[in-house]
Amino acid sequence: MSNDTVVSLAAPALVPDPLTELLRSGARRLIEAAVSAEFEEYLSAFGHEKLPDVRQRVVRNGHLPERKILTGLGEVDVRVPKARSRSGAPEPFRSSVAPPYVRRCASLDAAIPWLYLHGVSTGQMREAVAALVGEQAARGLSANVVSRLKRSWDEEYRQWCRRRLGDE
Repeated sequence: MSNDTVVSLAAPALVPDPLTELLRSGARRLIEAAVSAEFEEYLSAFGHEKLPDVRQRVVRNGHLPERKILTGLGEVDVRVPKARSRSGAPEPFRSSVAPPYVRRCASLDAAIPWLYLHGVSTGQMREAVAALVGEQAARGLSANVVSRLKRSWDEEYRQWCRRRLGDE
């Protein structure tokens, strides 16, 4: 028999929630519709540009690889369409709804400093965010990431303190 009296507590298990899953699927459909409308508007800007053989110069060319964006509802899968120019000139499509390289929505980025200012330590940040949006969604948030963010916030604060009041 062991004399160890330390009891380890298990992390709270995430309970499957049909309402949250419904909201996530609705969010995915809304993002898809918004990106599609944005892409159609992008293509219509090039609608008058034709090649000598009367084909459209800029056309749809499939989708970029699906990626996950962390939102307040958890991870949402996003597919962004690609465009191709038949004349050889690159015509990249940049979505404002799902910009390239964005992995977290702005409201979640704002929640991290709020949690930190309210006493959640850098080591506990991942668990706090996991409790809010799910374990899978918080896997990229480590104490090092929060420390790096804290250094950037500190630098922004120092620049804000040094600014001239008449520069606004």
